[in-house]
Amino acid sequence: MRNPVSDHMDPWHHLTAEEATTRLHSGRSGLSDTEASLRLDQYGANTLPHPRLTGFLRLFVRQFISPLIYVLLAAMVVSLVAGKYADASFIGLILLLNALIGALQESHANRSAQALRRLMVIRTRVVRDGEVSEISAENLVPGDQVLLSSGDRVPADMRLLESDGLEVDESVLTGESLPVFKNSELLCDPRSPIAERINLCYAGTLVAAGRGRALVTATGLRTEMGKLSQTMEVAQAATPPLFQRIDRFSKKLTIALLVAIAVLAAIEIARNTDPMVIFMTAVALAVSAIPEGLPMALTLVLSVGTRRMVKRHVIVRKLVAIESLGSCTVIATDKTGTLTENHLTARKIAFCDDVSVTIDGGKLPSAAELPEHGDTRVTRLATVAALCNEAELRPLENGEWHSSGDAVDQALLVMAHKVGLTRRALEAQWPQQAQIHYEPALGFAATLHSKAQGQGTLICVKGALEKLLPMCERMATIDGDRPLDADLALSAMARLAEQGARVLAFADGEGGAADHFVPENLRGLCLLGLVGMFDPLRPEAAAAIAQCRAAGIHVCMVTGDHPRTALSIAQELSLADNEDKPVTGIELARAEAQGAGALDALTADTRVYARVSPEQKLTIVQSLQRQGQFVAVTGDGVNDAPALSSAHVGVAMGEQGTEVAKESADVLLTDDNFASVVAGIEEGRIAYRNIRKVIFFLISTGAAEVVLFILSTIFGMPLPLTAVQLLWLNLVTNSIQNVGLALEPGEGDEMRRAPRPPQESLFNPVMLRRVLVSGVVMGGLAFTSFYWLLQHGWEVEAARNSVLLLMVLFENVQVFNSRSEHRSIFHQPFFSNPILLLGTLAAQGIHILCLYSPLMQEVLGVSPVSAVQWTALLAIALLQVLAMELLLRFTRSWR
Repeated sequence: MRNPVSDHMDPWHHLTAEEATTRLHSGRSGLSDTEASLRLDQYGANTLPHPRLTGFLRLFVRQFISPLIYVLLAAMVVSLVAGKYADASFIGLILLLNALIGALQESHANRSAQALRRLMVIRTRVVRDGEVSEISAENLVPGDQVLLSSGDRVPADMRLLESDGLEVDESVLTGESLPVFKNSELLCDPRSPIAERINLCYAGTLVAAGRGRALVTATGLRTEMGKLSQTMEVAQAATPPLFQRIDRFSKKLTIALLVAIAVLAAIEIARNTDPMVIFMTAVALAVSAIPEGLPMALTLVLSVGTRRMVKRHVIVRKLVAIESLGSCTVIATDKTGTLTENHLTARKIAFCDDVSVTIDGGKLPSAAELPEHGDTRVTRLATVAALCNEAELRPLENGEWHSSGDAVDQALLVMAHKVGLTRRALEAQWPQQAQIHYEPALGFAATLHSKAQGQGTLICVKGALEKLLPMCERMATIDGDRPLDADLALSAMARLAEQGARVLAFADGEGGAADHFVPENLRGLCLLGLVGMFDPLRPEAAAAIAQCRAAGIHVCMVTGDHPRTALSIAQELSLADNEDKPVTGIELARAEAQGAGALDALTADTRVYARVSPEQKLTIVQSLQRQGQFVAVTGDGVNDAPALSSAHVGVAMGEQGTEVAKESADVLLTDDNFASVVAGIEEGRIAYRNIRKVIFFLISTGAAEVVLFILSTIFGMPLPLTAVQLLWLNLVTNSIQNVGLALEPGEGDEMRRAPRPPQESLFNPVMLRRVLVSGVVMGGLAFTSFYWLLQHGWEVEAARNSVLLLMVLFENVQVFNSRSEHRSIFHQPFFSNPILLLGTLAAQGIHILCLYSPLMQEVLGVSPVSAVQWTALLAIALLQVLAMELLLRFTRSWR
């Protein structure tokens, strides 16, 4: 079967309409039904394939792929071999619950390809056998000719054959905030980026205005949308920062544990100790050293963080994304719809005599709030803007406003209303007699009006300044109309353009009869002034970026907009200054061709990227990740999806964002407020601190147990605690306190600290010092107590009962030492976390109940203790507070 579409040919935007039609063996009558059927068999349906979703069982099994889990599994196996079924059951239960929760979370994973596919399930008008019919877009094939009109979703990639005032909103694909004017006759440079191929239309984009006839050139996976789908399939999701740190920590813990066991075994072998005793000692040491409750504790901390984030308009789709957001060192943010509101606003009026007027943004005012402008030229220009206009703006019963039509015309009507003029009232005064519709080739639009009562006509013209200058002889100044000075007008336009505005010029004049109202007769007009059209910044964006900067986070803007527009927005946000230069897609491609080193050097400090393709957004993210950065990406369009998927954490706008972006992201913002990103970062940092608090609590108490066992082994004493008693400590009593630590509120300085270094281990010097001191003090005091009791004739079981109670008391004291790494226990609000207080009392209460429960007395080997013992053991436990306070004071003095 012949293949009319060859990969070895000029790009479609570089071919004329006739050449493209010939290449695809099409014609004015379109394809025949027979030929279309053959091509459908050849190219397949115009759809994107369903992604293969991972089954729940596979997700469940995948939860066990972790160094920490390997250690726990090994401990469970050793316990089973040794016949310690209670120990093995405890560990197995924890592993099972952790895997179940993790699998349920991952079952809601990325469905980006499905969201992309939904965008393309539409119906379209196609010409076949010379007849216009409506078919499902799934049945389109290359060579079909499609009719487009305002409001249509473009069903495939197409080469325009005809266009009449056609404007296409490509923001979901390119990030361009304004609709793009399309021209079927213009040929583009073969190397033109997607945003500048004005004779092509792309699948998934929206026709904003006008109409056209187009030739289908690509369907399904061959479209730009399809290529994005494939990009997301091959994009490798980065390992979350928390998992990276946990993996490194687990490996180090495993090595340390093996070394400790080997040393102890060697000592016992040298003493000719029974092999079974050595084996049981190794099992007990493994159980004491491994934080069996850590997986559940991590899940708990992240779940608490999820609930807190919902209150701050942040929805977390994947638990680990909470900590990932808090760990980010770079935010690569989209512009359109993220930093800006994604709708045009006529914000500045500039006149040729260097006078300008700013029109207030925000909602439409009521009639009582309308401003009065002293410059009558504002009213005159607004009159032209409202009369030469095809949009609609009307109030609704609920006080809101409904607008429809071209985005530029809508913005102009809003501007006129803010000046105090409405289109309906002006048309009653100046009924329209004739109209010249806007076309890209003309570059302007014009209307002719006659006075409702009396004689007189009014010509209203809007368009590009270079198109209006030849029509004008005069210009409006503060002192009245004066002869036109084109240089002044061009200077005014340059000033607006430098601010990133889309500039329109306006003129008026007197006209003749309607039948003579043609472009060639538009002469002798007065140039009124210029209007700067802006996509306004979100009010909170600048403050949010300032907070990120204070928190040591590098923010860069990635957009498909023009470099000048991008830089202007960045400067307004204080994201860039006058010395910054945007990096364009062409520069990125050039650096990428030179190798990863050149690309990484380019992206290291760049703050503004412009004219960037969707694939290049992904390239930027991967480059930053190679440099060791933890990258967060924000966005709302289809063009953001690959980068959202590949980043350490993807943040999508939940209100205005496309389904593709939402499904690709780890985090959704329910209010589309960039400031919520900052709130998410703060909550993420609080979550990470709480994770460190939990880990410190678990590891320090585990270290104390290891010290206790090592000292007992060295001195040839019996095991100070049985394996079941160790599991009771590790999985029951301190697990209750974990809940309290997971609910710790922020300490207030989270956003005043720099991000953690990406390669920083969980066991940084601060935690290492605290764990060593805690382990030595608690383990040493526990061993001293055990030794003293045995030396004074206590039975081993009775001594173990006291040591177990002492360790529970140590845990209850240590949990309060764990609330902060930098603040004294006496400087923390004692009642700020009531759950922690209740959890500590509950842990102690449960152990007291066990002391008097016959069943637990038999299982744990415990019994009630006297009041004197209680007092003595509590006094010993409180020495841990003194030790940690001395360490804190010593650290501060040393610094």
